[in-house]
Amino acid sequence: MSKTMAEQRQYLPIFSVRDELLQLVRENQMIVVVGETGSGKTTQLTQYLHEDGYTLGGIVGCTQPRRVAKRVSEEMETELGDKVGYAIRFEDVNGPNIVIKYMTDGVLLRETLKDSDLDKYRVVVMDEAHERSLNTDVLFGILKKVVARRRDFKLIVTSATLNAQKFSNFFGSAPIFNIPGRTFPVNIIYSKTPCEDYVEAAVKQAMAIHVASPPGDILIFMTRQDEIEAACFSLKERMEQLVASSSREVTNLLILPLYSHLLADLQAKIFQKPEDGSRKCIVTTNIAETSLTVDGIYYVIDTGYGKMKVLNPRMGMDALQVFPISRASSDQRAGRAGRTGPGTCYRLYTHSAYLNEMLPSPVPEIQRTNLDNLLDFDFMDPPPQENILNSMHQLWVLGALSNVGGLTDLGWKMVEFPLDPPLAKMLLMGERLDCINEVLTVVSMISVPLVFFRPKEKAKESDAAREKFSVPESDHLMLLNVYLQWKEHDYRGLVQ
Repeated sequence: MSKTMAEQRQYLPIFSVRDELLQLVRENQMIVVVGETGSGKTTQLTQYLHEDGYTLGGIVGCTQPRRVAKRVSEEMETELGDKVGYAIRFEDVNGPNIVIKYMTDGVLLRETLKDSDLDKYRVVVMDEAHERSLNTDVLFGILKKVVARRRDFKLIVTSATLNAQKFSNFFGSAPIFNIPGRTFPVNIIYSKTPCEDYVEAAVKQAMAIHVASPPGDILIFMTRQDEIEAACFSLKERMEQLVASSSREVTNLLILPLYSHLLADLQAKIFQKPEDGSRKCIVTTNIAETSLTVDGIYYVIDTGYGKMKVLNPRMGMDALQVFPISRASSDQRAGRAGRTGPGTCYRLYTHSAYLNEMLPSPVPEIQRTNLDNLLDFDFMDPPPQENILNSMHQLWVLGALSNVGGLTDLGWKMVEFPLDPPLAKMLLMGERLDCINEVLTVVSMISVPLVFFRPKEKAKESDAAREKFSVPESDHLMLLNVYLQWKEHDYRGLVQ
């Protein structure tokens, strides 16, 4: 490392405003902090609060999981799990000396069920609030009541985008603090005509950049795994053609897919600097929009689409659908090109589409999801009435709600599980029918990302391997069979 940890901390934009920020926290019970991804707000804010004495009377909690916790524990020179810990759905690394706890919003939401006042927390930092996940929106309503009941409790909401006024209004005109960014200008180039095939257009644009533009890595935003793999395949083909037809030496293009189900060791390649001077071309879902920051990106290609989980209230089912992104997401994507130096963003849509066809900000998940919640809850953006009524009907069918809308004894038990209501009911019925081990395995297999990895170049072999585990009666029993086979083979890394 060229800089020590202490030097790196001082180089972050948030360091220059440390004292002003802490003064605002002392004077207010609730504040909104706006800062670009990479400004240091997630790793530094919790440490500043610790250094300012807030951990003497409780824990500082932050809704951001383990990758951040590891970094903060290194900066504080403490073992992960000692003073700095993290909790995610199936993993809890927190010892008795914990003072800073990173966790998912789902974990914090579960803690409010056991302790509605969150007595062990002195400060809660709601990080990346602009992403407006379902758990975050429910937590807003709960934490608003905690702030009103506990005068010693402080709430800090952080956001990477400028929709902070909405959060401020919800919490009674809370003050907004802006962290000055250290971003470079980004030149935005729009498509002159609407794009018919954005995968093809993105590949063409990436190749044009690689052939004619100065060094710098490329980031392409796609919507889903199959599109990403198609784009990577096409890029690889064109690079082979370019190398074969060119008389001069061509710089290598390192083509890297990035999506949530990608194996961890393949994801790690995204952050490694190529030793041979290759240019990286990362083809990603919106995971790289706010959640991940990759240094060295000078060129962004934005297709203008993203994937969203949307509820069909009539069918009662969630579906992942492709939608045009919002202007806020579009600006966030463009900003990825200006982190290391002046960059360029190629938008594969017209300027007119940006101004007239895109929503100003994304539709909050709470307005497009299956909601098992109450009609009178204090929502920042109330979900459609039809969604709430459908969800309550589903809970009534499952036996979790009584005829007058109150939780039954079964409902109270279901609440204890960090699961969708049908899965929680499955577990409770598994115990009653004396098949709890099998049902527990099935529910666990459903609750993790898909266990089958199907790379495009080995699709036939992958399908043949999957066929060996097939159970004609049910996909759920097939998942049970996969787990039992894995167990039988001493839990080895991969089952052939």
